[in-house]
Amino acid sequence: MHTVGELLRLWRHRRGLSQLDLAIAADVSARHVSLVETGRSNPSAAMVLRLADQLDVPLRDRNRLLLAAGHAPRYAERPLGDAALAAARNAVERVLRAHEPYPALAFDRRWDIVMTNRAVDPFLAAVDPELLRPPANLVRLGLDPRGLARLVVNLADVRAVFRSRIRRQLAAAPDPGLAALYEELLEPGVEGPSVESDVLIPMIVRHGGRELRLFSTITTFGTPMDITLDEIAVESYYPADEETAAYFENPSTDA
Repeated sequence: MHTVGELLRLWRHRRGLSQLDLAIAADVSARHVSLVETGRSNPSAAMVLRLADQLDVPLRDRNRLLLAAGHAPRYAERPLGDAALAAARNAVERVLRAHEPYPALAFDRRWDIVMTNRAVDPFLAAVDPELLRPPANLVRLGLDPRGLARLVVNLADVRAVFRSRIRRQLAAAPDPGLAALYEELLEPGVEGPSVESDVLIPMIVRHGGRELRLFSTITTFGTPMDITLDEIAVESYYPADEETAAYFENPSTDA
């Protein structure tokens, strides 16, 4: 089991900071940072959180730092359906509904889907029910031939985007479950991306007799105090051309 000093050193190295960099950012002495990392000083809970904040440590790992320093964990982890998170859940639902008629969904740190809007439903209709059993995973849905992969025209591009995003995610905060997902579905193979744009890579999906071009944005909660909220992201898809916009905005005209 790692000491709090060892864990803080790992996070500092992960962020590419020197002890002096961290000390300046946290407004403490470099000597104090050194004493904490070498185990010659046991930091208070406030100091642990102060350093963790400057290191942008996820809430789940801040609890681990606190426990390693002999303090009680600070952040709760409750299911999104918990009454205490009702306001946050309602906010996610409102964001998803407000994005209609375009697709949007919410997922956790391992890309397991926790909520979708109605615009996602038509795309899931042809997916193997086995892939939709909770927790349905967005990466697996997107890349499995039984899922959406057979509908995605530029699958190599989409795979490359997933690979890049999860690599960055793992570099920022390692997670065994996410690493296993990466090894299963995203280890580099012979196929490579065929980038069509200098600005963004759209996802091209065959659906309803058309090729739909979509790009997406990611939204997260600001300053969450619950681990579940800290790890939830909302991905919203937008039409990348007028034909795709017309498909979503005027479904009744589509045969």
